[in-house]
Amino acid sequence: MNIAVVGTGYVGLVSGACFADIGVNVTCVDIDKNKIERLQKGEIPIYEPGLDEIVIKNVKAGRLRFTTSLAEILDEQQIIFSAVGTPPDEDGSADLKYVLQVARTIGQHINKYVVVVTKSTVPVGTAEKVKRAIREELEKRNVDVPFDVASNPEFLKEGNAIKDFMSPDRVVIGVESDKARKLLTKLYKPFLLNNFRVIFMDIPSAEMTKYAANSMLATRISFMNDIANLCELVGADVNMVRAGIGSDTRIGRKFLYAGCGYGGSCFPKDVKALIKTASDNGYSMEVLKAVEHVNEMQKGILFRKLVNVYTSEGLKGKTIAIWGLSFKPETDDMRESTALVVIKSLLDAGCKVKVYDPIAMVECRRRLGDSVVYCKGMYEATDGADALILLTEWKEFRLPEWEVVARLMSRKLILDGRNIFDSEELEELGFEYYGIGK
Repeated sequence: MNIAVVGTGYVGLVSGACFADIGVNVTCVDIDKNKIERLQKGEIPIYEPGLDEIVIKNVKAGRLRFTTSLAEILDEQQIIFSAVGTPPDEDGSADLKYVLQVARTIGQHINKYVVVVTKSTVPVGTAEKVKRAIREELEKRNVDVPFDVASNPEFLKEGNAIKDFMSPDRVVIGVESDKARKLLTKLYKPFLLNNFRVIFMDIPSAEMTKYAANSMLATRISFMNDIANLCELVGADVNMVRAGIGSDTRIGRKFLYAGCGYGGSCFPKDVKALIKTASDNGYSMEVLKAVEHVNEMQKGILFRKLVNVYTSEGLKGKTIAIWGLSFKPETDDMRESTALVVIKSLLDAGCKVKVYDPIAMVECRRRLGDSVVYCKGMYEATDGADALILLTEWKEFRLPEWEVVARLMSRKLILDGRNIFDSEELEELGFEYYGIGK
């Protein structure tokens, strides 16, 4: 089977490489010539554990190719996945210009039946816009080439994307014809053989499923952060509360961790987009508006705690160490990360900021330039620091040599944004410790 994946960002490259790994002939397409040249050389433009090995293996096997021209390869393809970006507009809606550009290119060049599958996260109704764009281009050519559209939203977690693709909780596919369903069933047959769930539904429901899933997860996070903030005021421990409610099978334990706010490429964007979709249809998503508000407030909670500690003398001139810059472990993605909010607040307050992250240092420098001090290791960042702020729960941060940290820091002050440290141990060593919800 021959398929094309348009867009070699996170979703497109992971999907293309994994499809190739199960035996499909895949051509990945991107208009960024430099990116394609790098991929052809085996250079992976994003960080995702295990992705480089899969790409290199399947390029060598001849199942994975890269090109800048969708038009030149269309006649070879049975399925075309659109995995281009859908960045948020200023009003929060998803920008579909790249999705529709792909649709128009397909309409301008197809000569035989193809299924056009939207892999990007897009609002309900996008499939109809894609269909209309293709038809308009076919009419301009005065040809009648059959095609189908479908929706196949991704549910990949950054840092665990390969496993998520190969062993999915479910595969959601929205179709409107038997022909498209049969072709996509054939593509996903390896997953069916392993008894993974492939759920077929109508296209609007598939488009909505992606937004609803991410918004539910974001809701759980903001709910727990709200509970955590109340726990601090009434003397409860959010970790004990989490254990208590998570043992209820109707609730479960996942995504109930309190912390310093969610970020990344999906949750913030998708919550905003779903709020905007509702508004466009005359409805107000009150719960999601609260989820978004709580999250934005939560990103500043550690800075507010730090200000309270230094109320009398102020923060100007203080040196603050930060462990973790990416929005979550196992990625270099800093989009909407809490680190960006915290660092801005610290710099505005006149602090010197020293940072360390196992992977995201290059991305941080691209975003922040020389406004912060980049350290070669986690302990170097704490040297002379008046406080240490933990923002990303990388594994290497979980069991530090606290005696070393104590010797290096000017003031033994820890602000734990992910509740990964043992507060009793730290306090016994003479540290001041502040977590979330404790």
